[in-house]
Amino acid sequence: MIPRYQRPRMAALWSDQHRYDRWLEIERWAVAAWEALGVIPAGVADRLAAARVDPARVEAYEARFHHDVIAFLAAAGETVDPEDAKYLHYGLTSSDVVDTALASLTVEALEVVEEGLAGLRQAVRERALAYKDLPVVGRTHGMHAEPTSFGLKFVLWWLELGRDADRLARAKEGMRVMKLSGAVGNFANVPPEVEAFVAERLGLRPAPVATQVLQRDRHAEVLTALAILGGTLDKMATEIRHLQRSEVGEAEEPFAAGQRGSSAMPHKRNPVKSEQVSGLARLLRGYVVPALEDMALWHERDISHSSVERVILPDATTLADYLLDLMTRIIRGLTVKPEAMRRNLERGGGLVFSERVLLKLVGAGMTREEAYQVVQAAAMGAIAAGEAGPDFRQRLEADPRVQAVLGPAGLADAFRVEPYLRYVEELYRRSGILEEDGTGPAAGAPGGKDGGR
Repeated sequence: MIPRYQRPRMAALWSDQHRYDRWLEIERWAVAAWEALGVIPAGVADRLAAARVDPARVEAYEARFHHDVIAFLAAAGETVDPEDAKYLHYGLTSSDVVDTALASLTVEALEVVEEGLAGLRQAVRERALAYKDLPVVGRTHGMHAEPTSFGLKFVLWWLELGRDADRLARAKEGMRVMKLSGAVGNFANVPPEVEAFVAERLGLRPAPVATQVLQRDRHAEVLTALAILGGTLDKMATEIRHLQRSEVGEAEEPFAAGQRGSSAMPHKRNPVKSEQVSGLARLLRGYVVPALEDMALWHERDISHSSVERVILPDATTLADYLLDLMTRIIRGLTVKPEAMRRNLERGGGLVFSERVLLKLVGAGMTREEAYQVVQAAAMGAIAAGEAGPDFRQRLEADPRVQAVLGPAGLADAFRVEPYLRYVEELYRRSGILEEDGTGPAAGAPGGKDGGR
């Protein structure tokens, strides 16, 4: 991944140095296991603790050997006594070390992603609690529909992020495996005791059965879980981008002091952070197909998956980490504009209340067909007239059929926003979002019932 989309912790985790250090750790534990079995002289593993691996030396050896693990062993071996170095990789095949290390590093990377996801979910929860009672226009097909709670948008995201966390946890446990079972996975030159010894010290489980490699459905599950997480982040970013449109103006991503939105137009405040989330989510989703294609290898193993995984696993986890941090900053810095929400609710004389008017007319005695025609005629007339008026409510007030069955008070009651929020509390409780403290906005949550800023 290019540095622009890396954070330091993940960059260090996937560095060549960290990978070689993990390979060396596995090699040392394997030597210690052989010592415990009495095959290798005692003390070798302790002396191998002095071994070091310089990535530049590995690169130099690889230019000669065209084999990264042999190059690694040569680079590590030259830093210790040759009599001890000869026991490195004893009974092992390259994939024993490479696959075990990759599984270990992937689990480590997913734990970083999980931390970021937990932080984003908390930020979303705080917003949900802050805006529970803030009315906003609901939209379907991109068009005004009916009033709803602005906070419910965040509840929806909070729940989906929770499912993302569950998927990542399952994928991480699927990757928490290793193998030191030799060239075709049948322990021909290394006993299961060595594998079990190393697994315990790495915090991994031996795969019940392996070939020369761990099976790639595990890796594909990781990439799929990350891609679905990217889809959630894209969904959130897309909503924020729509809410920031000039014609909507109900929310706005952070715009820093001194930030400039356009090289040509000084007035611009573009949702560039959210657009970046949407763009990089496409890249994250793109890693799934190569991961699925890596599942089919020839016989006990070929190497077609290796080059792919050198890119997609570091890149996908690094991108996920970056995107979670970016989206957390967007949510925490989001500017919410209740006054714009109010204006949009009132546009056209309350067109969003059309179903309430329809139901009230039916309840007062009109047939549904007649009531629908009356309400639709008033709505279409108001839309066609625009600001020239009369608006939707004014047309209904002037309609003798409406006045005959509802009267002024009955019609006015149809334009109240409160009925649309009557079950919001129940929806919050059904979601489980209130269970962490059972009260109102979390400590430090932005705003309150007035919607805040």
